[in-house]
Amino acid sequence: MGKSQITAENYYELTINASPIAGVDEVGRGALFGPVVAAAVILPIYAPLITAGVKDSKKLSAARRTELAKLIQETAQSFHIGLATVAEIATLNIRSATLLAMTRAIQGLSMPPALCLVDGRDRIPHTHIDQVTLIQGDDRSVSIAAASILAKVYRDDLICQLAEQYPAYGLDQHKGYGTSQHRQALIEHGATPEHRQKFLQKILS
Repeated sequence: MGKSQITAENYYELTINASPIAGVDEVGRGALFGPVVAAAVILPIYAPLITAGVKDSKKLSAARRTELAKLIQETAQSFHIGLATVAEIATLNIRSATLLAMTRAIQGLSMPPALCLVDGRDRIPHTHIDQVTLIQGDDRSVSIAAASILAKVYRDDLICQLAEQYPAYGLDQHKGYGTSQHRQALIEHGATPEHRQKFLQKILS
């Protein structure tokens, strides 16, 4: 299952016998600004979403992600967004905060999944739900790819809202990641309360 493109013949859900399945993914783990956001989604069908182009959110344009997010929400049996704040990232560390956001996303589902497919190598702690971790899962599982799209669209919209509050940083362009534009703005204007201070110490020291 190491293929880099989801097709109707190779998506991971074909290999397992469980229902319902929740795909879980996060976005914003490596950003300098804002929360880390996770999504969990339970899909009743897969093939139409593959046909529509659901895949790793990083391989889609912003406009196409928005279109597909609407389709995923309309199709899903259940979906939920969970996040961990900048304060929680500072207290817990980014790995633990990411797993917390994923936990919140799963807990917010309107129905309990029989199995969670989780992007990456880290298992979600403190849950009795069976789970499978998939490295590069958003290239292998429709459910994870759908979750990646929902998480990305939600976080991008949130960062664009925060960009109005903090207009000096170009957040609507880089979404809080460590671009040269963002780093220069930090040098000129300093950090906001929504910046991850420990990340900045490593980047700007």
